[in-house]
Amino acid sequence: MSQAASKISPKRLGFFTRLLDDTSPQERYRLATEQIAHAEQQGFDSAWIAQHHFHRDEGGLPAPLVFLAYVAANTRHIRLGTGVITLAMENALRVAEDASVLDLLSGGRLEIGLGSGGTASSFIPFGLNIDTRGEAFGKNLDILRHAWAGKALEGEDNQLYPPAQQLNRRLWQATFSPEGGARAGAAGDGLMLSRTQPRPEGQQGLPLDVLQNRIIDAYLEALPAGVEPRILGSRTAFVSDDADEARRLAAKGLQRQADGARAAGNRFSGNTLDEHIAAFDVHLGTADQVIASLQRDTALARVTDLAFQVHSIDPPHPYILRSIELIAKKVAPALGWVRRTPKNIAKPQPLHQELSRETL
Repeated sequence: MSQAASKISPKRLGFFTRLLDDTSPQERYRLATEQIAHAEQQGFDSAWIAQHHFHRDEGGLPAPLVFLAYVAANTRHIRLGTGVITLAMENALRVAEDASVLDLLSGGRLEIGLGSGGTASSFIPFGLNIDTRGEAFGKNLDILRHAWAGKALEGEDNQLYPPAQQLNRRLWQATFSPEGGARAGAAGDGLMLSRTQPRPEGQQGLPLDVLQNRIIDAYLEALPAGVEPRILGSRTAFVSDDADEARRLAAKGLQRQADGARAAGNRFSGNTLDEHIAAFDVHLGTADQVIASLQRDTALARVTDLAFQVHSIDPPHPYILRSIELIAKKVAPALGWVRRTPKNIAKPQPLHQELSRETL
């Protein structure tokens, strides 16, 4: 397939957060909820949250489904997704049950993004080893699918309750490799592409879209006939009314990320702001500058869902809210996204109706 740049035209617009506001845990959760509610007001189609255990500066949320239950009560129609649950560390049946309950409480708005995990030290307290994460992820994913399909579980007359067959159609797999893309495609799941895509050894300058086009190719080739592709591309984008202000706010966060990368033993060259922007695949500035930058990313011409985050710039909360507004009003429409009005969005059904339909 030719990778010549083409017009970006995502079907859905997403907001992504790792809950990294520089404040207390409780305040982090309050601010993230406000950001998601603001994204809904601006017309965003979905909101995605990450799961991280133990490491405050890597991610602020170990319990994504608990948090999304709170968000669901404070929003009306925005879809709520995990990006991702580290399934290799989880009890798969508990994930299946919690997700089933949350989907009912949210009126059927839940999207389930899954990954195998990437922080080696986080596995140890769970009595696990990162070297076996692939095997653990595959086993747990099979259990999850089995439970949601309504099949018999071990023991006498055990089936998942409440039933949640619909969630098998809302699974997404995150991956950094063409092999992972092929697995997601063969299963008919959605494909999640991260802005933190690592480069192969010795190829630190390889463009992000070159790497991710290979994953998209593998995904589409493996996708069964008749199954509609779902491809989510996540990108760092900080949009400001003032370009100089955007760079000033970006300098601190990107320097912190560069220092953290070096401390972790990662090879990282360059110490200027522009070198950090290039190394961490950041799009920032005014709306026009961000639009021009994103249009050079050929992988985004192939996504169905485009999700924006401000990490690892992590500006103060008011700037995040303003960036959300500018993305919805200027950036995303220029990329081909069309805002849906509330009348075009399926309203959540009252819980008693969901329960009645499921138990008939």
